[in-house]
Amino acid sequence: MFVTGESWPETVEVGSPLRAGMVNLTGTLDMTVSALARDSFLGEIIQIMAQAEDARPRQSQWADRAAEIYAPAVHGIAAFTFAGWLMATGDWHLAITTAVAVLIITCPCALGLAIPIVQVVAIGRLLKHGILAKGAGALERLANVDTVIFDKTGTLTLGRPKLRHETEIDEMALSLAAAMAKHARHPLSQCLHRAAIDNGLAIRNLGDVIEQPGFGLEADIGGVRVRLGKRDWCVQGSDALAQGREQSTALEAVLSEGGKERACFHFDDLERRDARAAIASLISRGYAIEMLSGDHAAAVAQLADSLGISRAQSGCLPQQKSAHIEALENEGRTVLMIGDGLNDCPALQAASISMSPSSAIEISRNAADLVFLRESLMAVPLAINVAKRARTLIMQNLVLAVGYNMVAVPIAVFGFASPLMAAIAMSSSSLLVTLNALRLGLNDRRSSELRSGP
Repeated sequence: MFVTGESWPETVEVGSPLRAGMVNLTGTLDMTVSALARDSFLGEIIQIMAQAEDARPRQSQWADRAAEIYAPAVHGIAAFTFAGWLMATGDWHLAITTAVAVLIITCPCALGLAIPIVQVVAIGRLLKHGILAKGAGALERLANVDTVIFDKTGTLTLGRPKLRHETEIDEMALSLAAAMAKHARHPLSQCLHRAAIDNGLAIRNLGDVIEQPGFGLEADIGGVRVRLGKRDWCVQGSDALAQGREQSTALEAVLSEGGKERACFHFDDLERRDARAAIASLISRGYAIEMLSGDHAAAVAQLADSLGISRAQSGCLPQQKSAHIEALENEGRTVLMIGDGLNDCPALQAASISMSPSSAIEISRNAADLVFLRESLMAVPLAINVAKRARTLIMQNLVLAVGYNMVAVPIAVFGFASPLMAAIAMSSSSLLVTLNALRLGLNDRRSSELRSGP
């Protein structure tokens, strides 16, 4: 279950394929091994992730290369200044003093601080709002994003069932269902048990509760057969079977006594906090939004319509998600992928930049470039906003640093600055780019949307 992106556990039958990594919640299984470990589902995911990592473009560290050129260039200018003043005046002291002033005033502190100081402030701002960035390169790529792709279960939704209208349900029926449900690991059973506890209901102990894998729970209470599970198993009659087929897209559990329906419990997969606001914010800023899910078509279409996502694909295998992102990247798009499951790992690796919630499995968190710790999905537009503002400030700092050198170097070369004046000017340039970087934390209205989070 949950390997290919289903909202809830799936029932397997004789002949059903089982993939490495699936979790068996109920019953025992007799399986036939059909592939070696390297050829298994997990093996394929690892191979796809490795291929995607090799294909991901590396960010060129042009600032480091510029620094390699800058140092010998500055020393060359200082040597030229020394030779020029010595030839022009014959004064060794004046020539050396002027050359030293050139070396001091052209100290690359401002240029060296221009980029990393902004990155440090930006990463600090993200951390303050519960977003962990694994490196400065993530911010560089995030600022260039034009397409945002979401997984469904566990990303746009919480992946946890919620009992619908629980305050309107017959308390006796809910208490009985919870007494049976506490004997099972199925997410819907755990949800019923939790709902009964939250409502302060008394839950009795039932001794002989039998779990029928793929169908539900059964118990004999006072000579009456009580069942909790699928409608067509709990309720007798062909009409119930037909109704069960009609309602197969609905998430429900039926409680029956003696073959007659006692209560029907409906469940919802809750949307992640601020999911609609986050999607609306991204769309308003011109980003292309897509959903790639391994869940069923009906569930995907319903959520996409609710959130206003126009492009959504259901039934996607990990390879298909990764291939779709690679196709977009080949078209020149810069893709941000947000996912949490094992089936999302290849896609997270294939995208230019990726994010995962802290509730994601460990391998997904490791594959992602950023991890948001809070439940709110507003972390996505907030992170993009910080990355774009950081890019703007970096460009401003570079202009300030280069502009400073273009003005200061001629002044020092022509002897209008003493070493002391050069030192003050150099320190002032470093202070200027630092103060400019700190502007990233001022008047950040969008980031304040997450301040109320846990």
